Amino acid sequence: MNTTENQNLQEEEILKDQQAEETAENKTAEQTSEEQATQEEKLQKQLEEAQQTIEDQKDKYLRLSAEFDNYRKRTLKEKAELIKNGGEKAISAILPILDDLERALTNMKKLDDIQAMYDGIDLIHQKFLKTLAQEGLQKMEPVGEAFDTDFHEAIALVPAPEETQKGKVLDCVQTGYKLNDKVIRHAKVVVAQ
Repeated sequence: MNTTENQNLQEEEILKDQQAEETAENKTAEQTSEEQATQEEKLQKQLEEAQQTIEDQKDKYLRLSAEFDNYRKRTLKEKAELIKNGGEKAISAILPILDDLERALTNMKKLDDIQAMYDGIDLIHQKFLKTLAQEGLQKMEPVGEAFDTDFHEAIALVPAPEETQKGKVLDCVQTGYKLNDKVIRHAKVVVAQ
């Protein structure tokens, strides 16, 4: 073999190697561009999913906000109605007593017997107290109890007749009342000191 043929063979091998390298580079470039395209598609898909999630959350938020606003308006309306008509039950319970008082006043003009009038008014009074007790009203009986500012209001201080009565209620000038264990009117009392 001569040198020319040798050179031709070497050149052919070099050309083959270069072609193989170019082919490999082309394949690598194609794979890289395909990978980039795949990554872009994945990112685009993730972006679309995120946007869809945002839209869903926004829709849920708007619905929840509207529902809460409706709830708030409804409860305000119910509260206003309760305040407006809250005493209806108590007043309905007192109406029969009012009827009894009207009958008593009408009959007082005709009766000469004072004891009968007193007995009738006493019955109405007892009925009235019973009705109020059913509504949760409790009458305080402070005489003999220790003075307590949570329940009593001292209107006078007098010297104690006995040492054991110091700091205790001697007399009740105005009755106090509790409604369902809450003081609605303090008892006005005379306290021994």
